[in-house]
Amino acid sequence: MFSLTNIRKNTFKTKHWSFNQSQNLMIEDVFLARRYIQNYWPKLTYFNPTDKDTLIGLPNPYLIPSRKNFKGFDFNEMYYWDSYFTIQAFLNSESNKDLVLGILDNLIFLFKKFQIIPNASRDYLTSHSQPPLLTSMIYDIYDHYSMSNQWLEQRIEVAKEEYVKVWTSQELPYYHQVYQGLSRYYDSNDSLAENESGWDKTIRFNRNCLNYLPIDLNCMLYKYERDFYRTALIFNNDYEANFWLSKSEQRASQINHLMWDRSSGLFYDYNFVDKKKASIRSLAAYFALWSGVANDFQAEKLKNNLLYFEHQGGLVTTDFLPEKYQNKNFLNFQWSYPNGWAPLHFIVVEGLKKYNYFEDANRIAMRWLKTNLAWFEQNDNFLEKYNVVNVTKQPAIGIYTSQIGFGWTNAVFERFCQDFIDF
Repeated sequence: MFSLTNIRKNTFKTKHWSFNQSQNLMIEDVFLARRYIQNYWPKLTYFNPTDKDTLIGLPNPYLIPSRKNFKGFDFNEMYYWDSYFTIQAFLNSESNKDLVLGILDNLIFLFKKFQIIPNASRDYLTSHSQPPLLTSMIYDIYDHYSMSNQWLEQRIEVAKEEYVKVWTSQELPYYHQVYQGLSRYYDSNDSLAENESGWDKTIRFNRNCLNYLPIDLNCMLYKYERDFYRTALIFNNDYEANFWLSKSEQRASQINHLMWDRSSGLFYDYNFVDKKKASIRSLAAYFALWSGVANDFQAEKLKNNLLYFEHQGGLVTTDFLPEKYQNKNFLNFQWSYPNGWAPLHFIVVEGLKKYNYFEDANRIAMRWLKTNLAWFEQNDNFLEKYNVVNVTKQPAIGIYTSQIGFGWTNAVFERFCQDFIDF
């Protein structure tokens, strides 16, 4: 079922990596790691068609982040935003089409059942979602597999319902849209709202997630509106196209007004209670490139300001960890300095490519690949996150121990190999 493409069928010796940025990786350099990933996918494939205890039954097989380990963690549920990044490994392979289509349809099944796509397919995780990537997933599949317009229409209609009932709702239980047409992450308390962000936990929201309009969330909703606009054009519906174009332009205007800081050349989360931008620099700003919100001037500033985040091993999630967050009384903020994460590297690299910054995209991808490769060489596995500031050290732990496996790390590694090595 799983197959590598465009790779010579030789056996290659593992290489000891330096982090020389002038050195691009070659096909033979990544062969062993890619073969390991290929052989590991069946271990991450799970099928649970009926409800079992707290695990929600799903109609199709899916990919999980990690298998049960010695610490007792058992990730056999399907996660929303993990699924978007994990399918990136398979979009260039027709042989995995059924798996990819099934994962998307599982998300749609969950929405129809609960009127929300839960954080993951556990009944105790249905009070909040995860970062909304449904339209991006739909269009990635539509474009790569040349799906029919009927297929597209059916699934985009579900995404429109999700957009209205969850992400732009102004009433309970999903009170997301709160200020000047922009949305926040939401649940019954700040901790659960932060879990919905996927950044569990982070210094971005100062433990007051409900007070913030996140830059990444509103960029993703802008992407929804642009995808709805694209759909209307496909179906020659000028009235609806104009409606969604206007919606997206309004959101972009508000994002620029509240979240763009010209002096620093970055986007920030916005505290709508205190009426001020957050002070934390984070890679969430780069969703403005990925989504297309940024204009050319902003894109150049964002590209130049990678210097705040770029280290030996790749991009750090926040540019540093303020002293107060180093206090033992605080939570461990794994979505912060010094850790780097595969999904954020994918977002930044795709954003740079969108604005034709291909050399920068290649440099970032190579740094990340070499970090993953160095760890794999020493440990024969992949991690959910890495210490990109000091690649010889373990990543900073979070509210749970570091996991190996790992779905989206494996997938982004493979996707970067396809995009920057196989070509």
